[in-house]
Amino acid sequence: MKKTLILLAFVMFNFACSDSNKKKEENQNTDAKVVEDAEMTVEEPEIYPISHASFVMEWGGKTWYNDPVGSIEGFMEYGAADVVLLSDIHGDHMNVETLQAITGDFKIITPQAVFDKLPAELQAKSIVLNNGENLTWETFEISAIPMYNITEGRLQNHPKGRGNGYVIEHDGYRMYISGDTENVDEMEALEDIDLALVCMNLPYTMSVEQAVEGVLTFAPKKVIPYHYRGVKDGERHMYDVELFERLVSMESTEIKVQRLNWYPGS
Repeated sequence: MKKTLILLAFVMFNFACSDSNKKKEENQNTDAKVVEDAEMTVEEPEIYPISHASFVMEWGGKTWYNDPVGSIEGFMEYGAADVVLLSDIHGDHMNVETLQAITGDFKIITPQAVFDKLPAELQAKSIVLNNGENLTWETFEISAIPMYNITEGRLQNHPKGRGNGYVIEHDGYRMYISGDTENVDEMEALEDIDLALVCMNLPYTMSVEQAVEGVLTFAPKKVIPYHYRGVKDGERHMYDVELFERLVSMESTEIKVQRLNWYPGS
């Protein structure tokens, strides 16, 4: 009887140890999953529309101004700029007075055509980046993507080689800013884009249908329509971002369309 009790105690002890080790292993696996999930979390940029092509972006601890025009107060509400992106020479993308009103220590990233129109004090803050070129700024990789027109009757608006769209990558997250473009080969060839800001307005850039075709081709995870005020029948016209969203959603459940208020009061 005594031997039986000793054997039973031994078995129960081994079972308890086995159960304890199993729970410990499960906890370690859970902890490893938590660490793995934390490592997979990637910071997304926060986009704050100002108007049309102008917006503020907060990303990677930096404040970005994109194509700042008009009153600087709307931009400064989000803090001083660390970097300013300029895409083209047109007045809805580049305004010298607005740029001169930006205070503090910031860098301007710009194509050569825009650089040539800046006064000396702004040129001193600038880095020239032309189509197809890349640079590293802080912890960001920035690539200049050609933006231009390809349709007869629009070719004079944005000739190839003058202006920039941008792809910006940070910690594996890739975003694209189209600038003024149609659905050109360089846009449709983009890969692994997490967020895209895509223009659509005639006669300057592309139609809603062209924007849909381009987006479905390079398939970003999320797309924000912007720069969608144009002209129709000689009058100012807002291009139909609801139609854009509907057409994209009909063809792809993988692409999320996010609409923001780019024209307050309109």
